Amino acid sequence: MSFKTLVINPGSTSTKIAIFEDQYLLLGRNIEYADNELHQFKELMDQKQFRINSIIEFMANSHVDFNQIDAYVGRGGLMKPIPGGTYNVDMSMINDLTSGNYGLHAANLGAIIANYFATMYNKPAFVVDPVVVDEFEPVAYLSGYKSWDRRSVFHALNQKAVAREALAKVGKRYNEGNAIVAHLGGGISVGAHRHGKVVDVNNGLDGDGTFSPNRTGSISAISLIDYIYNQRPTRNEAIHLITHQGGLKSYLGTDDLRVVEQKIANGDEYAELIFNALVYQIAKEIGKQATVLDGNVDAIAFTGGMAHSEMLMKALIQKTVWIAPIQIFPGEMEMEALNLGVQRVLTQTESAKDYVKESEALKNGKRI
Repeated sequence: MSFKTLVINPGSTSTKIAIFEDQYLLLGRNIEYADNELHQFKELMDQKQFRINSIIEFMANSHVDFNQIDAYVGRGGLMKPIPGGTYNVDMSMINDLTSGNYGLHAANLGAIIANYFATMYNKPAFVVDPVVVDEFEPVAYLSGYKSWDRRSVFHALNQKAVAREALAKVGKRYNEGNAIVAHLGGGISVGAHRHGKVVDVNNGLDGDGTFSPNRTGSISAISLIDYIYNQRPTRNEAIHLITHQGGLKSYLGTDDLRVVEQKIANGDEYAELIFNALVYQIAKEIGKQATVLDGNVDAIAFTGGMAHSEMLMKALIQKTVWIAPIQIFPGEMEMEALNLGVQRVLTQTESAKDYVKESEALKNGKRI
């Protein structure tokens, strides 16, 4: 028996849509929105019906009947920490995503929109490996100050999909092998995957780890305190500096790696220094995660938009190939990963998880 899924992946300026039958992509579209189309909405949740209407229009233009869809899956957003896996969408999850109590991101709309269609057509709705996947070991939570735990927030969906592929290529199942995955995008996350769990990863959203095209990464806490004390920014202004004004953009005025590479080709020595620093910091982060895995690393995988850069890949391979064999997966596998997570449930290879039970169990069991 075959199953059709509708995959919904909302981003800040678009909504990616795909229809799969089993593991095969039937059709897909990146529905892009003009600035004025989204700016008319004061709050993120106000965009819900607008994005729903754009999906309905896509389905009508593609001559696909919603009744042909067996399950709906949305990109998981910011909610309670939970272990990895495929989850049934329930009202507790919807309430947490809607409230913004755990943060607001366009991805929050994924489960909400999937649930809208699932309810209308009496089909199940799921999320797969949301960004809040938390599989840390107890020691990984400690930050250095008792009240400020480290948080597991990263590109969980793509990281886990890439780790599965990378380990399969070296003859290992995901729950049997060890891998380090470096997602190189606007944010950079480097995760240590041990036997099916991401036991440690830097939180690129909060300012942890390497700098990226527009994020600062780890910076001096004293420098940040001095900036806040002297400049008196609002909370949102300080966060914006860390998450949008750092990295390549801070040093070179651009967050486009292609522009940086062109500067280097034109003889810009300062641009070359910053590029080398980016390589240095990414490689150092990979080395850190190798120690988490006790040096037992079956594969290193590079993924994300910057993995398209031959210049960056060559430099990173030179610095890290001594750790483990390297594989490159340019771009991301999010749509495929969302579908496969649901297909594993529909074919009864795995069971869907319960959001409330898993979040409570993690909360009660993650501390010694």
